[in-house]
Amino acid sequence: MSEQASTHTKAVQDFLAEAEEIVEQLGSELADLADMAESGELNPDVLNSIFRGAHSLKGLAGMFSFSDIAELSHNMENLLDWLRLGKLNLTQQLMSVLFDAHELLSSLVRLLSSGEATSMAHEIAACVAKINACLAPPEKQSCVSPLESLGLPAMILSALTEYEEHRLKDNLDKGRTIFNIHTSFNLTTFDTDLSAVTDILKECGEVISTLPSVGDNVETNIDFEILFGSKRTLDELKAAVERDSISIVPLGSNSVTEKTVPTVKPFPPVTTKPVVDEERHEVAASGAQLPDDSTAPVATPLSEETSLSAKSMSRTVRVDIGKLDELMNIVGELVLANSTISGVTTKMRNEGYSRLSIELGKAAKGLERKLSDLQKGVMEIRMIPVGQLYEKMSRIVRKISREQGKRVDLKFFGADTELDKLIVEDISDPMMHIIRNAIDHGIESQEVRTAQGKDEKGTIRISSYQKGNHVVIEIADDGGGIDIEKVKNKALQKGLVNDISSVSDRDAIDFIFLPGFSTNETVSEVSGRGVGMDVVKNNISAVSGMVDIETRKGEGSRFIITLPITLAIIKALIIRSSGRTYALPITSVLESLLMTDKDIMTVERKEVIQLRESTLPLLRLNHYFEINSNDGPQKEFYVVVIGVAEKRLGLVVDDLVCQQDIVIKPLGESFKKFRGISGAADLGDQRTILVLDIGGIVNETMRSGS
Repeated sequence: MSEQASTHTKAVQDFLAEAEEIVEQLGSELADLADMAESGELNPDVLNSIFRGAHSLKGLAGMFSFSDIAELSHNMENLLDWLRLGKLNLTQQLMSVLFDAHELLSSLVRLLSSGEATSMAHEIAACVAKINACLAPPEKQSCVSPLESLGLPAMILSALTEYEEHRLKDNLDKGRTIFNIHTSFNLTTFDTDLSAVTDILKECGEVISTLPSVGDNVETNIDFEILFGSKRTLDELKAAVERDSISIVPLGSNSVTEKTVPTVKPFPPVTTKPVVDEERHEVAASGAQLPDDSTAPVATPLSEETSLSAKSMSRTVRVDIGKLDELMNIVGELVLANSTISGVTTKMRNEGYSRLSIELGKAAKGLERKLSDLQKGVMEIRMIPVGQLYEKMSRIVRKISREQGKRVDLKFFGADTELDKLIVEDISDPMMHIIRNAIDHGIESQEVRTAQGKDEKGTIRISSYQKGNHVVIEIADDGGGIDIEKVKNKALQKGLVNDISSVSDRDAIDFIFLPGFSTNETVSEVSGRGVGMDVVKNNISAVSGMVDIETRKGEGSRFIITLPITLAIIKALIIRSSGRTYALPITSVLESLLMTDKDIMTVERKEVIQLRESTLPLLRLNHYFEINSNDGPQKEFYVVVIGVAEKRLGLVVDDLVCQQDIVIKPLGESFKKFRGISGAADLGDQRTILVLDIGGIVNETMRSGS
């Protein structure tokens, strides 16, 4: 019984992973469709892909008896089908209904993933009602079909689906020439040859229909009739598709007579199972064709060697991130075990076992190299491009800008920059809130922008790039910027400061990250409640990141998020301070200096040192963690220069122990609020030490000035 339950759970997990991918893809393609609604140029391939996604989700949900998802995706599929068939026009109102349906689908999948038993029957019923309101009976079409002027053979006309007839008419309405393209390919390579020709044709126009036919060499070849719409001339098409096995003939009375159209031989009699309407729609959307009598023509069978294959076409495997975490932990334990072996080797050499220690040392070095390769390989598996996050942001911008009545242009840069999968997941909500604020607070209304001489369409730029061992993500807008004086006055009103004249612009911006702080006088669905920016800062700090703000009134704002590439296995500098041992991520360590008490200066009651051409503020860890040390002031000590983004700080420590690979383990909810600590690590000698949160320490110290 437990085994069956386990199998069922695994199957549901696979469904959820597949459903999440489909919903993500739907969102991205709906955003593209919304752009087409504005421009008036509809790409049928995009629309067909959205239709197939809704159809696939309906089928998967029905298989697992998730009726809510199946019902909503089925109704969404019906709406998309009417749009495909030209029974509905692509309008902003229709896009709004599709976006609402997609958002509800996302919520249903998310609730199912979290295991929450929340009913959304009311929301589903309301969304289905909106969809049904769009599905009004279409106007009766004229009895005279424009397809008759093409002179298509009856055999081809009878094989066209309703969707293909609509695409033919749409191409004619747009003034495109319809071509009949006859091709003949060898049976062993026809799939790749046909795909290559289709790809070339799609660059020149629209492939409306691809019908298999029977040519002269039935035993060795298979022929196809391709109906194609384009504004290219016949000579241009012939130049684009240079193949001996292809003949191109333009259709219609203005180009050639009906006699020049190649005669299509009838298909050999075959018997196949009937095809239901849903299957017909999916096949039609994918590019393959079925005649109206629900009987699909079958070409001459291929040899068993070429037609039968159990080999998968895909080389991609979906892996749960939890399994990668477990694998990474195992690699980390192996790294620690190797460090222990190296330590034993050193002890053996010191105690006179030189011969054995040399052999053991060689083995340890070889193991270290292999572990390094293994660690690198697991890390690469965990890395994903930031572009996956960009697609989510694109949907959010379109939705909020539509609700706010603002026109916003979103630009992306550095989409191929890679980050750890878990870090990408953790920063998605902070980025979403920053973008919400940029649209609501930053981007002005069209009237205000026009009066200020700006483009009526606002711009939000999201860019990412690697900087050393960190990834920087910048979110910039060309709106009104942050009103620093308004922020200062709000801080005075809330009692955060007694005198705003002593508050610098830099400190004023930091007030934005305090809980409950908002300069918005009105509360909207998007923002204004003072909840969000403190969560943004906390969530980014939780992954050892930092967020900075640059702003100019009237010109816009820029949020700069600095993140480590990964939090799995990192190289750390082990330090000692006041009898306690800590780990510093080496990615944040710039240099270390041996100093004396005579090198320390005091500026405004703060300890600093002169580092080349600049003044470096110092922080003593025992003061920061409020540790009482019985040791007197040291004459000599180390200063570890740490930095995140453009900020620099010197940590005063007693000793530098070594560099070592560590695996950061979370401390749990009980210790989550402890400042300056990002986790714990095992050193391999039965000792557990704390890992310092460099971003949090630098940010807090610079803001407080302590």
